[in-house]
Formats: sequence, C-alpha cells, structure tokens
Amino acid sequence: MLDHELIPAEQKDSKRLLIMLHGLGDSIEGYRWLPEAMNLPWLNYLLVNAPDDYYGGYAWFQFGGDIVPGVQRSRKLLFDLLDALRARGFPTDQTTLGGFSQGCLMTIEVGLRYPHRFAGLVGISGWVSEPEKLVRELSPVARQQRLLITHGTLDPLVPFAVTREQVKLLKSAGLQVEWHEFVKPHTIAGEAELEVIRKFVRAGYAGV
Repeated sequence: MLDHELIPAEQKDSKRLLIMLHGLGDSIEGYRWLPEAMNLPWLNYLLVNAPDDYYGGYAWFQFGGDIVPGVQRSRKLLFDLLDALRARGFPTDQTTLGGFSQGCLMTIEVGLRYPHRFAGLVGISGWVSEPEKLVRELSPVARQQRLLITHGTLDPLVPFAVTREQVKLLKSAGLQVEWHEFVKPHTIAGEAELEVIRKFVRAGYAGV
C-alpha cells in the first residue's frame, strides 16, 4: 500500500475527500499547506507519497525513457488505495483526485480508467501518458467524470502547447474537461489558481 496520511476535516463525520498526488521529487510534506489554503472545512485530505525514491523525495515513474511500465505500476497501486478507501467508508463519488506534474499525469491516468465516478479530477501542470491509447481504453464511466486541467504558458518543464493539444484530444473524445491557462512557470499560481480549483472542487459536492 502506498504511504499516505489522512488529514481529517474540521466538520466531523464528513466523507468528502481530496486526494493529492505530488510531483517529481516531492512528498506528502510538500502539500501540508493545502488544507488551510483551500479553506473548505468539510473536506478531508489524503496526502500520498509516490512509490519510488528520488533525490530525497519520491517519483511515480522514472524520469525520461520509457515511462509506461512505471505509470502502469503506480496506476495499480492507486487503484488499490482507492479500493481500500471505499472499504473504509470514503465513497468514490465523494472523492476528488488531484495532482501536480507527475501527479497530474497519474490523476488523469487513474481517473479515466477507474470503474467508479469521482466527485472530480484536478490536474495541474502535467500531461497525458499515451493519450490516444487512453481514449481507446476509457472506463465505462469516464465520460461522466468532471476534469479540471490547468497549465502555465511559461512552463519550462512540461511544454504548454503539448498539454493543450492533449486536452483538445480528450475533449474531442467526449470527455468533460474544464481547461484553464495561467501565465506561470511550473508551479501553482497562488490564490488565482487556488480559487479556480476551490470552485471546481466545491461544485462536485451537492449542497455545498
């Protein structure tokens, strides 16, 4: 099982959950600021470490070369984690899955293949592994999923134009993608981007 930590909601008995997947070389520690910044007291948070050691942090797959075996391995580990969370009383339809960079790739990879509908999928500053293959292998509920994908026009690590074209492909396959561009490098663009994410997450939970 992937190393993870649950940060409980201020609102007791809430089953609403945001899972955050970090980027290359980061860890759980890199997202401890998120609950306070999001300011959604009814939301639980699950911070997850990727499986591979990488220069003091962790990686979801090897950097460079053939990433596919690592993506497939991490996808299975995340499926297992999601299944375990369902057994612990966190329904998938009350769960938002999100990630940054490599974590964004894994969010899209898992979210469009997992057989249950999420409250939402949030991908930040990432890209899609084998997009044509993914579109051919969508889960039966993939077109019911809500996706928010954000990217920076100044990103020096994950080319903006590549991700934008991949998003167009996902949309042409009938997927529900909300796309936001920010003038930013490979990072989260402060409160402006957090507000877009906050609004999207809130919309996934009826009555909030």
